[in-house]
Amino acid sequence: MAGEFVEETAGPAGDEWEDLDVSDDEVDRITRRQDREFESFLKRLKDADQFKVQEGAFDDATFAALYKLVQDGHLAAFGGPISTGKEANVYEAAAADGDDVAVKVYRINASNFQHMRDYLEGDPRFEGIRGDKKAIVLAWTRKEFANLARAHDAGVRVPNPIVVQRNVLVMELIGEATDPAPTLHDVTLENPETAYDVVREYMQRLFGAGLVHGDLSEYNIVVHDGELTIIDVGQAVTVHHGNAEEFLRRDCENVAAFFSRQGVDADPDALYDHVTSVDADPSGDAGD
Repeated sequence: MAGEFVEETAGPAGDEWEDLDVSDDEVDRITRRQDREFESFLKRLKDADQFKVQEGAFDDATFAALYKLVQDGHLAAFGGPISTGKEANVYEAAAADGDDVAVKVYRINASNFQHMRDYLEGDPRFEGIRGDKKAIVLAWTRKEFANLARAHDAGVRVPNPIVVQRNVLVMELIGEATDPAPTLHDVTLENPETAYDVVREYMQRLFGAGLVHGDLSEYNIVVHDGELTIIDVGQAVTVHHGNAEEFLRRDCENVAAFFSRQGVDADPDALYDHVTSVDADPSGDAGD
């Protein structure tokens, strides 16, 4: 009966489909065009001065992530580096709507993933994560995006997160494209008491949202247009983390020490009591 459904053709058994049309269709042509466009994009970025990094730290998958962000309309043009570090470089870029944004690219080959793992382990959001370097760095990038979003929702002034793709984070640019905002360490405060009150409030709001910054100091609080903004929240942990109290006390010591040098009556224990005087909401849904 099967013979009624199969057209007989010449040749040995198994050659019945030899006349199948395998010529290119529109999907094939689109795919090849995208491949050519990506190769061109890849060459332009690799040749650009701002993306020439030591030891080829940006792999092709990172460039593919940048390409995806361009294709999805999140990025339109790249500028020069804003900052370079052991784990990541931050670049200025233009969004499709013309706004300036910051693009933070974590370098998988160069990142201190053991340091990252110490902050990821114990965070319930990343339970069961694999221990290899790539998995750690990709999780860290997602973690920073999630921390920025939670802090922003809690009323803490942080760079507004826009999108994350693999090990690339796009966020609001604080300052001007050609003049990045300076840190507290680099400015002379006209009213350090007011600045201290703002930082205390931000720390309390973070804690109320179930987060502890974990590395807060005058080096990751920037000043722009008279406003303080907390940056570098990738290492921030939830209050569930086993080291959350230790990290918070260290933050309080760093912040109190800096403002004490500015003439403010800042005590780390009093700061800790103020920050923890609100109930922490681990879900991140803390009220105002």
